[in-house]
Amino acid sequence: MRLPCVNGGGSQSIVRLDRAIVVEQEVALPPEAVRALSFWRARPGSILTVVDGQNARFRARLLENNRVFPFQSMADRTRPVVPLTLYQALPEKERFELVLQKCVELGVRRIVPYVSARSTTLQQRDSRQRKSHRWPDIVLKAARQCRRADIPQLGPVMTFDQVLAETALWDVAVMLYEGETAASLRNVILQPDIANAALLIGPEGGFTRQEVIQARHLSVLPVSLGPLILRTETAAIAGTAVMQWILGALE
Repeated sequence: MRLPCVNGGGSQSIVRLDRAIVVEQEVALPPEAVRALSFWRARPGSILTVVDGQNARFRARLLENNRVFPFQSMADRTRPVVPLTLYQALPEKERFELVLQKCVELGVRRIVPYVSARSTTLQQRDSRQRKSHRWPDIVLKAARQCRRADIPQLGPVMTFDQVLAETALWDVAVMLYEGETAASLRNVILQPDIANAALLIGPEGGFTRQEVIQARHLSVLPVSLGPLILRTETAAIAGTAVMQWILGALE
């Protein structure tokens, strides 16, 4: 199933070569890699992360005529990273922009804003000054700054029901809920053979009891980060960091 994406992110944004790279030897980009450059808005002289035919990553400078000059190899991972999707209830003011920036840096694969019972709406956010059109630029800039090889996917604004329907795609889906006292995030995620995972963050007022019941019925697990009550943007960043550590992305 191809998930909706509004920013050209995901695997199509990876500048992937079809051969092994040798540092300080120019190499021509295959057609798919040239197409990926458009998502990065790269121009000759730009520095970007490229991936070779053996999945090794390199920092490289883009040259004229769709060629790159790799000048630095990057550390290889010891095991595959479990892709994480973050669903964030729309917060007020610029808090979602902060969530976008920091969670891209933390390696989230996909970010989806949504509207819940207590969240603001896209219309309310944009009524005084339209800012949602900047979200793809924030994701792109953060991906560049942290030297990612891919641009995370940015989903369209969804309803809570749409989010719950989509979470059926993931092996594990959890929601941070301050009312949960038994299940911790660590205990839920430490399961064998997880291929993908999702994290739901509620709005400033938290999830309603009905939303939690509805989520439970669709196998979304309410979990706790502990006794502290966090603001929505703090919960998103802290929850993402904890999940990424558990899943191995921050090792």
